Amino acid sequence: MARTLDGMADGGTDDVGARLERRIEELLDARAPTSSICPSDAARAEDADGWRDLMPAARDAAGRLVARGAVQVTQRGEVVDVATARGPVRIRRPR
Repeated sequence: MARTLDGMADGGTDDVGARLERRIEELLDARAPTSSICPSDAARAEDADGWRDLMPAARDAAGRLVARGAVQVTQRGEVVDVATARGPVRIRRPR
């Protein structure tokens, strides 16, 4: 089933967003509490070959986790809004 740019499957509901949220949580759980990950780490863990297509969905997943208070998104060490941040961001546990 092909994914659209927003991560949803054509003709039905796809849980790629939920899977990416879990990947982010798993990757952070496997690292030191002070560590961070890149959204691409979650996208690569989900699909090693098609990870680039998953990047918007990975950033969206990070945004949903931010809304729940589970993570923070940073850029150059400062907390930012992933929806408006341009360029590379990192995901970490709240501090």
